[in-house]
Parts: sequence; C-alpha cells; structure tokens
Amino acid sequence: MSYQITAPGEPIVTRLKLPSSKSISNRVLILNALSNSPYPVENLSNCDDTQVTIAAFRPETHLIDIHAAGTAMRFLTAYFSGKTGEWTLTGTARMRQRPIRLLVEALRSLGAKIEYLGEEGFPPLKISGRKLTGGALTLAGNVSSQYISALLMVAPYMEQGLTLTLSGEVISKPYIEMTIQLMRQYGISVCWEGDVIRIDPQTYTPTAFQVEADWSAASYWYEIVSLIPDSSIELSGLQHPSTQGDARIAEFFKPLGVETQYLDTGARLVHTGNRPQRIELDLSDQPDLAQTLVVTCSLLDIPFRFTGLQSLKIKETDRIAALKNELGKLGYPIADRNDSVLEWDGRRTAPQSDPAIDTYDDHRMALAFAPAAVRFPGLVVNHPEVVSKSYPDFWDDLKQNGFTVNEI
Repeated sequence: MSYQITAPGEPIVTRLKLPSSKSISNRVLILNALSNSPYPVENLSNCDDTQVTIAAFRPETHLIDIHAAGTAMRFLTAYFSGKTGEWTLTGTARMRQRPIRLLVEALRSLGAKIEYLGEEGFPPLKISGRKLTGGALTLAGNVSSQYISALLMVAPYMEQGLTLTLSGEVISKPYIEMTIQLMRQYGISVCWEGDVIRIDPQTYTPTAFQVEADWSAASYWYEIVSLIPDSSIELSGLQHPSTQGDARIAEFFKPLGVETQYLDTGARLVHTGNRPQRIELDLSDQPDLAQTLVVTCSLLDIPFRFTGLQSLKIKETDRIAALKNELGKLGYPIADRNDSVLEWDGRRTAPQSDPAIDTYDDHRMALAFAPAAVRFPGLVVNHPEVVSKSYPDFWDDLKQNGFTVNEI
C-alpha cells in the first residue's frame, strides 16, 4: 500500500489530541505488573508496541510474538526472567536481527536462565523464569537505554538488589531518568550517584496512574508548523515539565520558527518564521527526534550537523542509511560520519520527478517524511501503515487538518 499526500494551501489553525506516550505506557505496564496493581493504567497508548505488551501479560500466554516492538522485547525479557515459568519471545524478521546479547548476558550474570532459539545474540529467546540473585554489574553507558531500564525495573525483586555501574558516556539519559522517576512513583527507592545506580531489595506499591500525551508524536506537528506560515496548532494532553526527554523538541524548534506556548490543557505551537543560518545539536539524549529534525532542516534549507546518533543504526532500521537514501530522492545529499553524525552543507541536487519515500518498516520514517508534502505536492509514502507502531491515527489527523491523503 502507498499513500499520495498533498498539503493544504493555507495555514493550519486547529486543536488536536495526541496519542499517549508509548515510552511511559510500556514502562508503567511493567511496573503495574510488578506491583500486582489492582488499578488499570489510564490513557494507555493505542499503538502496536503497547498492545503487544498488554497481550504478553495474559495468563495463558507463553509464546509471545512482540512483532517489531523493540521496547517490549527488552522489557519483557527482563520481566519474565524473574517470574516463575517458561516463555518464548519472538518477533518480526527485523526484530530477529536486532541484537540483545548485552541484555541477555547481563541478566545471566544476575541469575537468569535464557537460551537463544536461533542465531546467538538475537531473538527468539526461551526464558526459564526464576528468582534473580542480583548483585553488582557494569555496563557501558552507550548501550541502549532500554537495556538499562529493563534491568532497573526488575532490580527491586532481586535477592541482592542491583548495583549498576555505567562506564563512559551515558546516551539516552532522559529515558533512564524517566524509568527511575516512574519507579519512585511506585514506591521504589533508587540512588543514582555519579556513574553508579543502586537499588536495594524492596517491594513495589500499587499506584493509580494516567499516561500523558506523547512529545515524540508532537514533533511531527512542530515540523508541519515550521513549514506552513501563519499556522497555529494546539496539542492537548502534553505536560510541562514532562518526564519525557523528547519534550526538548520545543527548545529545538524555537530557532526553526516555532514558538511553544504552554497551556493548562497542553501546548500551542505558533509559526514565527525564525530561521538560523545553520544548526548544530547533540542528540545523544533524544535520538528519536533525529528524523524529524533532519528532514525539517533539509526542507527549510538550513545546513545542519547532528551528533550523538550512534543508536540509530540498530533501531527499526538503519536510520542513518534510510535518511540518506530518502532525502537523496528529494535532492538533499546529506552525509554521515563515524556512524554517529549526520550533516548537510546546503548543496542541492535535482530531486526525482515523482519521489516515493520508502519507510523500511520504520514508523518514524513515515511520520517524519509525510510533512515533506508541503514542499513536494503529491509526495508518495510507501507502506504508510507502519505508523501504527506509535501513532495509529496519524493519517486521519492529517486528513482532518487539511491534508489530502489518497491510497494509490
């Protein structure tokens, strides 16, 4: 399936409800289960990643297909390692190519029994759950923050607790901080001093919880407002301050022509027309915003250099290669350096006459490139259904706000 997209020819002035935070939803589902909470989590995300996590907690479920949900694979591997019983975790072909060795080895060192059912170091996994011993562990700080969050959430129920030392630079730090903040809301004491996180043996407290709106999803509306003069979009459900690191999108887009006005009910984005000569950002803590920012700056003809992108190669796809390929179709020859930097010097090449954006089974490719229809009327996006991973209603929201979206 493919969609052909045409942007409205006038400013967008609207109010819309964003999806709930996927990152918070998936963490709170684990914490709710660990606390044996009688309270249902309110305002859970309706995205694919959250739905497969919900399905995994059904009592009769022991063969768990998490599809393309990387967060669910990491969190559930740790969760079931500490629960009595046997489970098999599998996923899509791409998921079976995404490494999980570091997490498995870490859990094994803490007492887990996990076997690989296919290629060593990759899903699918057979987990024989049991009480974890815990203890001391050292991990490189530049591993996926999901590995670290997975270990932290199950640490209170380890016999010795967990003393986790993070060596070197810590990337995606806001996601670790989010996990710790949520654990504290469920009654857990966590001590993070320097490069050491210590969690003593203790018990989660059941807690009523409502999930806030998703700042990552907001980023695509920031992109749209930056591209369409005189636009103003109110996004309900956003919280400020927020536990989500991607809330910094408001700061990042201020020089790109979008002012954020915080409201009791959310945030209003207003086009200002500001434009820098060039922009440089370290996205180590916000790698999921890279596609939005790279595409936006290209479309605004703003040269850029974004660093801290080392985790992009092991996401749903190799996002560095995917961005280079698809922006090349639109006439933006961007370059990468050291598997962690994307940059563009402002030079253009001739775009393809009828460009069609490939999405590589990656929701953020579709979400970030759809607004490019403002500059390329009739832009085609292939396999648009991938947005269900984080923002299932995205295409309906576009149509309700002046975009023409036709299946071709």
